[in-house]
Amino acid sequence: MEKYGAYGEKMMYGKKVTGVIRSTFVIGPTGRVEQAWYGVRADGHAAKVLSSFEG
Repeated sequence: MEKYGAYGEKMMYGKKVTGVIRSTFVIGPTGRVEQAWYGVRADGHAAKVLSSFEG
């Protein structure tokens, strides 16, 4: 997870903590990361990811 930046230092309730950083990755057919979103919020995120495929 650290390799992809999905685990590390973040701010939580005004304090620096180490933990999982909410992230979404789109992996292409060759196994390569094609797109990444970091620090995502659950509300509306799935629609945002799906709309990226419509472009």
